[in-house]
Amino acid sequence: MAPMPGIDPDDSLWSWLAFDLRFHREGRGLTQAEVGKILGVTKQQVHNLESGIRKPNKMQAQTLDAVWGTGGHFARLRKFAEEGHDRNWFRTFVLYEARACIVKAYSSSIVHGLLQTPDYARALLVAGHVGDVEAALAARMSRQAVLGTEHPPEMWVLINESALEQPVGGPAVMRRQLAHLLEVSRSPNFVLRAVPRRVGAHMGLDGSFTVISTRNERVAYLEALGGGRLAQESAEVAGLALRFDRIGADALSRTDSRVLIERIMEGMA
Repeated sequence: MAPMPGIDPDDSLWSWLAFDLRFHREGRGLTQAEVGKILGVTKQQVHNLESGIRKPNKMQAQTLDAVWGTGGHFARLRKFAEEGHDRNWFRTFVLYEARACIVKAYSSSIVHGLLQTPDYARALLVAGHVGDVEAALAARMSRQAVLGTEHPPEMWVLINESALEQPVGGPAVMRRQLAHLLEVSRSPNFVLRAVPRRVGAHMGLDGSFTVISTRNERVAYLEALGGGRLAQESAEVAGLALRFDRIGADALSRTDSRVLIERIMEGMA
């Protein structure tokens, strides 16, 4: 059978898994709705699984193996996919970001992508030796469109004081970035709180992460050196949501966070 349009099984293990789900379904003459009954999900959710938008959980993979007699193929493939690095994780994450109702982001070392000014973002891309800086910048800025919709998501942001102090792009660029944070922090759908340096060691020092809630589900992504990882398992996402709350317990109030940002701006030559 030729590869299905929209999914390349050679692209990643997750793509292979999505491809095989449709391959085995069509080989058995089943509709997406019929597979949905097997898995206890809707036709649309099966479509999302086959398109790679959504990843099957452990129980779903085991159910397919049991019902279709595939000898543990789906469970095994899912296990290796989960343990490996998914090159397409960010593309999937952006799809969730665009449909977000609530975004809770913890930023350890830099300002979150949805809140970066063009000059700040460009400085990061140049420093990261990105090949086509302008194309990458345009892609990053396009993500921010979700904040300008008629019904933008609620956005809760925790950011380390050190990230506010790092003069990315130089003092002038950083002052404009901080001014932008002050502006958006006054939006009714936005909460910005800084984690002060005096807190010392805390759970957020392991790295940045974002938890996104859509109307139907909740996912998270964790940043890592050279890439990142999308988390969709409910237990892992719940753990990250709890981590966000625990970090927030040590953060400054919204008002005190704005005072801190203004003080940092004043100190930049």
